[in-house]
Amino acid sequence: MTDAVRRASTPTLHDVAQAAGVSLATASRVLNGSERKVAESFRVRVEQAAAELGYIPNVSAQAIARGTSRVIALLVADIADPYFGLVASGVARGADEEDLIVTVAITERDPQREARILRALRGQRPRGVILAASRAGGSEAATGEELAAFRALGSRTVTFGPGGDRSIRIDNRGGSEQLGRTMAGLGYRQAVAIGAADGVRTSDDRLAGFTAGFAEGGGEVARVYRGTFERDSGAAAMAEALADGIDEGTLVFALSDVVAIGAMTAIRDAGRSVGADIAVCGFDDVPVARDVSPQLTTVHVPLSELGYEAFRATVDTEWEQAPIALEVRVRASTPGVA
Repeated sequence: MTDAVRRASTPTLHDVAQAAGVSLATASRVLNGSERKVAESFRVRVEQAAAELGYIPNVSAQAIARGTSRVIALLVADIADPYFGLVASGVARGADEEDLIVTVAITERDPQREARILRALRGQRPRGVILAASRAGGSEAATGEELAAFRALGSRTVTFGPGGDRSIRIDNRGGSEQLGRTMAGLGYRQAVAIGAADGVRTSDDRLAGFTAGFAEGGGEVARVYRGTFERDSGAAAMAEALADGIDEGTLVFALSDVVAIGAMTAIRDAGRSVGADIAVCGFDDVPVARDVSPQLTTVHVPLSELGYEAFRATVDTEWEQAPIALEVRVRASTPGVA
């Protein structure tokens, strides 16, 4: 084969070995990530030849050589939700530090879909798997077998909440209790809440925490409306609450900022105002919470740092979750009751 023809075709590992003057086995050890050591002079020659030829290593071959690939699989419920965007940014920051690649898949909080995605990802032999979405209690049965299969391949599994080899813990109940006490301290006594379906851990913990904290200060959550974690669901739940009747000075607690922002839109669409008329608070402190008008009262969660923690839990031999501080941020959407 002439040099011109070789350059026009896709270079193979054999081409790299020949150009570097080494055996095919040596070239494979350098480029496919074998644990066997190769002399530095050979490594330099192989990498230089691969660069000159434009050779791209076979990911499957690398995974077989190492046992796992250089991929971290991140499963989120909804990539459009800024909560997961911030978590993903933290995972990506960690992956960049370790020269790894992040693959993102969307589960839509469907246990069966989650299991199918995990089954498909297994063929990539990812170094680690991070499940970032909150799941309903008892849904682990749908994914438990798949997570066990990853462990058998040498991939570590990390979950937000229980279920994985390692778990990222967020004190959703404690943070919402603190928010409830703070809102009662501002003079609010009547509230309605917007949560997700009964049984979804994150929602259940936040609703229970807020209700308890609000009650400590003399407040009462009169009604709870159910939906999803999406903005439109928050708007629909708020429209239903308004149709049932909302007195001036009532506080609305939404399980997330995204849901709270949907509720704020529904309040305005009904000709009411957010703040002194109907107060609104959320949870997470995504960036848009500071951009809406009035700015949204919420519980600050360091989501990017949580993503980074999840990554470290995936790749570090020794790991212990760093303390995660949640902080109530009071803004204009809850001006208080005179």
